[in-house]
Amino acid sequence: MDFRKLAREQEREAEQADDAAEPKSEAKMKVERDVEDFLRSLREKNASPNTILAYTKDLRNFLQYLEGQQNWAAIDHVRIRGFLSHLYERGLSKTSVARSLASLRSLYRWLAREGVVEQNPASLVSTPRLPKKLPRVPTIEEMNSVFEGAMPEEAAFPERERLMFELLYGCGIRNSELIGINLDDIRSANGIILIRGKGMKQRYVPYGDAVKAALAVYLPSREKLLAARRKKGTKALLVNLRGGRMTTRSVGRIVKQIAVARGLSPDVHPHTLRHAFGTHMLEEGADLRAIQELLGHERLSTTQRYTQLTMKHVLEVYDKTHPRAK
Repeated sequence: MDFRKLAREQEREAEQADDAAEPKSEAKMKVERDVEDFLRSLREKNASPNTILAYTKDLRNFLQYLEGQQNWAAIDHVRIRGFLSHLYERGLSKTSVARSLASLRSLYRWLAREGVVEQNPASLVSTPRLPKKLPRVPTIEEMNSVFEGAMPEEAAFPERERLMFELLYGCGIRNSELIGINLDDIRSANGIILIRGKGMKQRYVPYGDAVKAALAVYLPSREKLLAARRKKGTKALLVNLRGGRMTTRSVGRIVKQIAVARGLSPDVHPHTLRHAFGTHMLEEGADLRAIQELLGHERLSTTQRYTQLTMKHVLEVYDKTHPRAK
């Protein structure tokens, strides 16, 4: 799914609905214009399509909730709490409500920078307490089983699928980063790849012999496919069967399909392989800050989540093997 295109379509639909509505007050139009300017600023900063889509949905819900009572000075933390209660009444989960609050906080921070407001009422509202769920990460043995032998018959493009898994697990990159890799981003002489992360941030990640071998097998097949499709100018490293750049949705579907065929949980998705990368490196003694750099985490606290995953594994091993734990 093209999330950026979907977000634009939603904007057009909303604009058409606005045109058909009754004339709006100047204050109401000002609030809506400010929201649109904020969303435009996200696109200009190259925010991820998923982020733009989520913010668009959350903020449009907020504008609908206000029902014409739109004046920044009149919107206080009590009004925002009422909006969150409204979302709960609609049956939204705590995670969705927390995301809506985060969207409002980001909007108000932008409004403050632009000099539109002086206070951030959203910062006075507590975030819903979310259950701490640790993702289930495949073991090293389970991951090795994925790479043993040829790709399963479910693979439509076996050479590409193997490279996809090698990059996701071997480099710890995000799904969106994977599909964004261009052919000339690979620095084969140095064994590194240029990765474009969130917010236009770039970093280099190293790759090992397994990725190198997968590239050597995949690239000739890629060239053959592009020649047949007459798309020799395609920059994307990973291409679909029509010769175009792959989408995150296609990658997710393929990863799940291959994982299930190899006996892994059907809950496996591309980010699971990224979690596995961080967790397994930590288990093998890698430095936490080095993992932070490789994963492209802005804050070390994000990377420290992997220590929880590793400790959980240690406790499971202890409970199963130590004679005094039974």
